[in-house]
Amino acid sequence: MAHFAELDSNNIVLRVIVVSNRDTAKPDGTEVESIGVAHCQKLYGGNWKQTSYNATFRKNYAGVGMKYYTDSNLFAVVQPYASWTLNASTGKWDAPITEPTLTDSEIAAGKYYLWNESAYQSDNSTGWVLTTP
Repeated sequence: MAHFAELDSNNIVLRVIVVSNRDTAKPDGTEVESIGVAHCQKLYGGNWKQTSYNATFRKNYAGVGMKYYTDSNLFAVVQPYASWTLNASTGKWDAPITEPTLTDSEIAAGKYYLWNESAYQSDNSTGWVLTTP
């Protein structure tokens, strides 16, 4: 089975559907994305991109609300913060500052780090804030 994501005009995923392999393949059985896209368009109209359930291509399996980034040819969540950059190798967003490592006592206390965009924008050196549940 193949999976296809319908995209809106901003490349945001509207839905993901399953398509039979026979509806995505040439007569010799070779799967071709454009055949699957044409099949989806014939049934539903719209703009479609194939996605991989096990993330073997396009880095992440598409989900409703995610975005297809044409420049990187991948699906990822929408940019979480203005300062973060999309890593085309991983399909994940990277903060401009590496998240600090929790100490054993912080882990035991259930603490964790959250990103604070306002703090980062004010001085470009602070962004991760240690938080208690």
